[in-house]
Amino acid sequence: MHKQPWWRGAVIYQIYPRSFLDTNGDGVGDLPGIIERLDYVAGLGVEAIWIAPFFKSPMADFGYDIADYRDVDPLFGTLDDFDRLLAKAHSLGLKVMIDQVLSHTSIEHAWFQESRASRDNPKADWYVWADAREDGTPPNNWLSLFGGCAWQWEPRRGQYYLHNFLTSQPDLNFHNPAVRTAILDSVKFWLDRGVDGLRLDAINFCFHDAQLRDNPPKPPCERVGRGFSPDNPYAFQRHWYNNTQPENLAFLEELRALLDRYDDVAALGEISSEDSLATMAEYTSGRRLHMGYSFELLTDDFSAAYIRGTVERLDAQMTEGWPCWAISNHDVERVLSRWGNGDASPRLANLLTAMVCSLRGSVCVYQGEELALTEAEVPYEALRDPYGIAFWPTFKGRDGCRTPMPWNDRPHAGFSSAPPWLPVPVDHASRSVQHQETDPASALHGFRTFMHWRHRQPALCRGDIRFVDAPEPVLAFTRTLDGQTAFAAFNLGAQPVSLDVSALGTLVPLEGHGLAQGTLSGGTLQLPAHAVMYARVD
Repeated sequence: MHKQPWWRGAVIYQIYPRSFLDTNGDGVGDLPGIIERLDYVAGLGVEAIWIAPFFKSPMADFGYDIADYRDVDPLFGTLDDFDRLLAKAHSLGLKVMIDQVLSHTSIEHAWFQESRASRDNPKADWYVWADAREDGTPPNNWLSLFGGCAWQWEPRRGQYYLHNFLTSQPDLNFHNPAVRTAILDSVKFWLDRGVDGLRLDAINFCFHDAQLRDNPPKPPCERVGRGFSPDNPYAFQRHWYNNTQPENLAFLEELRALLDRYDDVAALGEISSEDSLATMAEYTSGRRLHMGYSFELLTDDFSAAYIRGTVERLDAQMTEGWPCWAISNHDVERVLSRWGNGDASPRLANLLTAMVCSLRGSVCVYQGEELALTEAEVPYEALRDPYGIAFWPTFKGRDGCRTPMPWNDRPHAGFSSAPPWLPVPVDHASRSVQHQETDPASALHGFRTFMHWRHRQPALCRGDIRFVDAPEPVLAFTRTLDGQTAFAAFNLGAQPVSLDVSALGTLVPLEGHGLAQGTLSGGTLQLPAHAVMYARVD
């Protein structure tokens, strides 16, 4: 029997190191903290962890501004700590994925320090440099996702450099073959250390339009996006030229050729483009990325019709690749605030987890989802995210989903012995791991029960998907693998609903998943509020 790749249908637990566990009392989480809690993570029933950046960085964007691709920032520990983490994770049966931020570096990276010094040094063409227009203005109209112009003047060269994010995150020039070689060498460094996969940040931003053409305007009625709000000037343009260029496809094939030299590793690309679903399909076709990941379920809309439409559109386009879904991460408001209006009940939390983990694809779950954490209210004076500070008060940034993990009843919820880098909300402390361990009805116990049950349902992990017509707010579909079909239905609303399922044939309810289960009577399914039905189709 052909061995299935570990990542296909896997649940990947995202760890944000700054906020997981602090072991040295500086108020910031670290790699030894992750090591200390790996038994907890393994016990959740997930297959892998994804660790957000821990590389050397001035932390202007909290690690997504890398100053050295091949070293651990002292804030988080050492390379030896990472090797210990990798070894322990593997001993527990956990795969390890790490973030790779390839499109840009920190201004403190040695490459940029050399590149900015003159126009004729060996790395002069390693970043995206351009002359000013005759009137001194930037070379085109491109905008930064984090607000304002995407070009920053550099007096040492008398030129502008491109930054799609912060001014301290200059974009690398991927049109230069030497840059691509250096980036792939840095990726190889971590593959040689034994990592099992890469989560590729903003992977469609590697190449820019070499002609530096202006982006066209976007009418107000279309100013919506993923990862940015309609009042962000970034939403005012169609981003045809500052990212998602055709040259990126050849680079992804180079990257895949490198990955294929290692046994059973995977690349998961984060994609945010004008048509993210189409880009996901394109980037996972042929010998490119193994999986695509987008913001399409990280939205405010959580109607059954929206979820179904999103999955069906991707499924129709992604004929070769494999999707990865998420409903929370370190960049967006936590799902129980965004979709649940602050309802932190275990019943709703576990329903949403089960729903996303039953779609066709792999899944990323964000630390704290298993505890039913809601978005934290962080006062302006405590904000740390430059994105939120720039757009406050209409957008408060990403700090509210990045507050520390609550572990126990000790000060700062056991995250640190010192005041943490972001405050721990009082209501989060009351939902700590210690509290929930003693409550059999807690979200944590429900999460574990469901994840371990899911392992025994191969159709839910790897099967094809076909949606079943159902009234709002019911999401219903079948998953089929090797002739075995499972039916799943989710009442996303707070009122009971009934559904005629007689056309599906004989349904035999599946037990043991730990969720509130509906009832079948004849061909009618009754679903209480926030309840599910899992059944075998005979």
